[in-house]
Formats: sequence, C-alpha cells, structure tokens
Amino acid sequence: MSVVPVSVPPGQSVALDTSLSSSSPSSSVWDRLSQWASENKALVYTIAGVAVVVTGAGVVYYRSDPSRGAKGGDAGTEGKRKSKKERRKEKKQAELDKKEPQGKQVAETSNDAPSKSPTVEEEYDEIPDIKEESIGSLSGEERNQAAAKLKAAGNKAYGYKNYSKAIDLYGKAILCKPDPIYYSNRAACYNALGDWDQVVEDTTAALTLDSEYVKALNRRANAYEHLEKYSDALLDYTASCIIDAFRNEQSAQSVERLLKKVAEAKGKEIMATKEKKLPSPTFVANYLQSFRAKPPPEGLEETAELDDETGKGQIRLGLIAVGKKTSEGYEAAAKAFDRALELGDLGDHEAFALNMRGTFKYLRGDNQDALADLTKSTEIQPSLTQSFIKRASMHLELGNRQAAADDFEQATQQNQDDPDIYYHRAQLHFILGEFADAAKDYQKSIELDKDFIFSHIQLGVTQYKMGSIASSMATFRRCIKNFDKVPDVYNYYGELLLDQQKYQEAVEKFDTAVEMEKQTKPIGMNVLPLINKALALFQWKQEFQEAEKLCQKALIIDPECDIAVATMAQLLLQQGKVTEALKFFERAAELSRTEAEIVNALSYAEATRTQLDVQEKYPQLASRLQGMGGVGAMR
Repeated sequence: MSVVPVSVPPGQSVALDTSLSSSSPSSSVWDRLSQWASENKALVYTIAGVAVVVTGAGVVYYRSDPSRGAKGGDAGTEGKRKSKKERRKEKKQAELDKKEPQGKQVAETSNDAPSKSPTVEEEYDEIPDIKEESIGSLSGEERNQAAAKLKAAGNKAYGYKNYSKAIDLYGKAILCKPDPIYYSNRAACYNALGDWDQVVEDTTAALTLDSEYVKALNRRANAYEHLEKYSDALLDYTASCIIDAFRNEQSAQSVERLLKKVAEAKGKEIMATKEKKLPSPTFVANYLQSFRAKPPPEGLEETAELDDETGKGQIRLGLIAVGKKTSEGYEAAAKAFDRALELGDLGDHEAFALNMRGTFKYLRGDNQDALADLTKSTEIQPSLTQSFIKRASMHLELGNRQAAADDFEQATQQNQDDPDIYYHRAQLHFILGEFADAAKDYQKSIELDKDFIFSHIQLGVTQYKMGSIASSMATFRRCIKNFDKVPDVYNYYGELLLDQQKYQEAVEKFDTAVEMEKQTKPIGMNVLPLINKALALFQWKQEFQEAEKLCQKALIIDPECDIAVATMAQLLLQQGKVTEALKFFERAAELSRTEAEIVNALSYAEATRTQLDVQEKYPQLASRLQGMGGVGAMR
C-alpha cells in the first residue's frame, strides 16, 4: 500500500505544527515528522512489525498473507464446498444485510437465508426441543446435529429481526455445542437491541474459544465504544486489524477514531492542570528570528541611562535577556516584560511592552491573554505592524483564518512596505497549501528586503512544494552564494536534498550547518541540523545507533526540543523498542503548548501503548508481527 499525504483543509486548526504558522522554516523538520505520522496514523501502533520499503514514490507496506486469516464465521463456511443453490441464497442474504443500518448486519446467516417469509409455525416446526437437564442424554453426534439446526433457525429469526427468538435459539445451540460462532451470533442480537453489556459477555465467550475471531473482536469493540470504554475498544480494533492483515478499512478507521477520542479525553485532563511555560529555546529562537532584527526602540538602548527598577529599565533588561538565546535568557525576558507593565510609566513604549509580553504569553500557550495584549498594543500604536502580524499568527493557530487575513490587511494599511507582513502572510498561504500565493508574497518580501535569509529559504521550499525542483535548487544555490556564513541555508538545502534521496550531499550540508552553529552559537546552538542528520543516516543506511546518538546530543543541548523528542520516539519505534518509544511520545505530549498539539502527541502515545497491550494480551500476534521482519519508514 502506498501512502498518500494528508493535506490540511482550509479553516482547520493548524496547531499540530504551530511553529510553521509564525516561525522560520526550521519547523520543516517537525512538519516532515508530523507528515509521516499523519500518513501512518492507523498503522503506527504496529509499525515495529510491518515490513516497509522506502521508495521514490513513497512508503510501501509489504504485509504477510497469513495462512489463517479472519475467522470465516458465516454459517456453511465450515466443511465442504457450498452448492450453487446455497451460494445463491448466501448472495441474497448479503444483499439484505447491506440494507440494514451499520452495526446490525452482524449475524452469520449465509446459506440459511430463506427465499420467502414463512409463518412462525412453519419456520420452527422441526427445531429440536433442547433443555439443559436433558442435554446429557444426547450423543456427541446428536448434539452437533441439534446445534446446527438451532443455529440455522436462529439465523433465520435474526434475518426477520425476531431478536428475542434468535437469542433463545442460539442459547440452545450453545447448550449443545459451545461454539464461538453461536456466541458471536447471539451477541449480534444483543447488539441490535443495544444491550452492550450482553454483547461484551457473549463476544468475550466467543474469543475465549477463538482468540483470533475478527467478527467477535469488532463486535466487542463496538460495544465497548458504546459503553465509553475507549481504551478497551481501541485494543480490540487494533487486534482485529493485525489479524485481518490490515485489509479492513472500517476497522482501521475505527482505530484512528478511537485514538483521537482517548487522546482528546486525556488531553483535556492535561490542559486543566498544565503549567504554562515556555517551549524549548530552539522553538523560541525560531519564532523570534522569523521577524527581521531591529534595533531597540529609541531610549531603550543598552547604553541608555535607565534605572532597572523602572518599567523602561525592565524592558531593556528583557531585550538584553532575549539576545542570550538560552532557556534561562528567555525565562528572564518573559519576567522582565511582565514586570515592566506592572511598574508602568512606559510612555511611548507601552505598545512595544504589550507586544513583547503578548509574544511570550503566546509562546507559553496562553493565547487568550496574548491576544488581549496584542489587541491593546494595536489600539495604542497602530503603526506597530508587528502586533497585527503576531495576532494574525495566533488567529491562524486557533483556526480563525478570516481573522488572520483581516489582521494582515490592517497591517498593510499601516505600512504597505513592511516586508515582515508579506513574509508572514506567505506563511499563512503556505500552511493552507496555497503555494502560488505564498511564493508571490515571499518574493514581495525579498523585493522589500533582500537581506532577510528566511524569505529566500522559504521561497525555495515553496518552489519545491510546487514541483519546480530546478527553480528551488537554483534558489538555494543563490542562497549559499549570498549567505555562505549562515548555517540555516545549508540545513534547509540539505533537507531538500534528503527528500530527493541525495543522501551523501544532504549529510555534507548538515555537517556544514552543525560546524557553523558550533562556531557562531556555542551555547545556544540550533539543534535542527543534528536531528536532520539523524534522519538522513536512518533513511540512507539504517544507522539507528548513530541516529540515536545525534538525537541524544540534541537533547543534551536543548532538553525540551520537541522535534528531537519526536524524532527519538520514531527511531525507537522503528526498531521495535516500543516501551522506550512510549516514554518519548509521552514526553512530547508534556512539551506541547496547545491542546491540539497535546492531542496529536497523545494519539501516537496511545497507539504505542496499545501495541504493548496487544503484545501482552495476544502474544501470538506479537510474534506474527515480529515474523514480518518489520522496520518502519520515517519521512
């Protein structure tokens, strides 16, 4: 199965990759990891056991063809080949089943389907009179014959929606011969009646007799979902997918739906108690540098004579702390901007202080307070267009595309020659897949200020997305010529080379970027080139050990780098180190800023946890997956 990328529809929250909405293109690493996960949502929980081949056309899964597939529980499938008459009846019943509501076409009626509707007396004349106290007097052959007749009558009663009669008949058949199909068929009747506890009881009995009975697993999963036991439902649907070799699209979709339900429930609990804190310094730095560097406002220069215990003095301290580009520096900056507004007496700098406090509140994930600060900033000083731009990014993250567009329009009314407006509006178009409009705005940003490297980089990435590979490569070659001392150029050029499977060249570019980062920013270096190199080595040579070392190094430099954590989780999952991978997925959820990001991370954590549960509860499935020799593909 080749995997098709999933696009983000207009109007949908883009918080799964918030850094793209407002930061530099450094977030493209996380974009590619998120894309991989999006493309494999329904399969990620078993990726360690699925054989995968990475090709130029995408990811192809090679699945085994089990000698024993899904339990074929339909009546008449056991034993000899059906007659032509039986097959005609089976076809007719299948057509009737299709007309029933979803969830009710569940009894295995097959060759017992009637050609006309007889009276109740006619239908049940020859049903064996079975009582619990008399069953012991029957021989084994007599029991089997009686069970078959009772089951056939039960199928017909079910077909006429006489569920109570069917339940009685299946019950008597079970007395004669405890069979997983009989339990499952009786569960189908309870399913039609909405008696979910009884569905669970009977399907569990069926699975005790045949642990790989797919229909029983699906029925029990459906019942668990109605009982809001989502984790139990997820486990059953997952096992069903594995047994059925992933051929049942409905079960796979159920897994995806339940992953979201479980993750959303846990995500709300986390958000209710989550401490608002800044993300990793890598994230913060990438966001801040997505705006063109400007000197401090007049009167707030580092050399200005200001008392540190005044509002203006606190703004200056905040700006100095930002320049350190470290976790401690950003924390100090956030406190300084808070303190500045508490002290007041800011004069002409109040709008700027609100802008900066709003920025750090946004980075903490406190969007509503951030929006309030930026709104007040625009009211006090409309000419400070950066406040409109940042507010637009927040609106976009919250899924309000129109509000974002309105903010960009207001910004252009204030200063149509501000290149930041066009750069960030291009980001909006890029996220929404409007690549032609994005390229136009990136080009406009370059025309207004050709020295801002990220406009060039993102233009090259956009050209690549549009399929203009030659134009994209030419753009990056010009970038290397004109910005040969900027590590970001080599890093993102390497990403595009990696996407083209030009592994040697890509690794060389990442190495160059790493060395430049060490020389220019020995303390607060950007760890993205290290992570990219890890991905390259994995894709190129499957060098898991070296890739892990690079991610570990990135996490030593920036312990809260969500991209490094996500990459490590995926690398571990590829190797079948499911328990370790789970810890990193859970860590990714802890590092997430918004509820949507938390749900995204928890979805993969729950998928991984479910894989562990499957291995524990169904060890034969675990060995089957391992027998497939699988490693996953990371895009």
